[in-house]
Amino acid sequence: QVQLVESGGGSVQPGGSLKLSCKVSGFTLDYYAVGWFRQAPGEEREGLACITTGGSITYFSDSVRGRFAISKGAANNIVYLQLNDLKVEDTAVYYCATPRSVRCPIRTGTAYSRWGQGTQVTVSS
Repeated sequence: QVQLVESGGGSVQPGGSLKLSCKVSGFTLDYYAVGWFRQAPGEEREGLACITTGGSITYFSDSVRGRFAISKGAANNIVYLQLNDLKVEDTAVYYCATPRSVRCPIRTGTAYSRWGQGTQVTVSS
């Protein structure tokens, strides 16, 4: 079955960096696209980025463009999200998900049908 597991979250100071990992099973990354999302307390889920089976990348939010970077690992079963120059407002639970298709849907909420459990990122002084 299709499964995704996030890891790599933690607590950092403003300006710091983290690298999140999304390990997938039940498929490889040349079969399904994978996206990254986040949800802060009391806020709606926010789409961040998505990478297709062919390696094309879409960033969904201008607030993270230039600071966050999505990529695939060499083993073709892991997707990374590099977080740089972190700000307090980046504090959230970060999730990865797949739409079970080769492309990245523009509907970043409902179109993604399989989700991981999330990993906490906390940015504070």
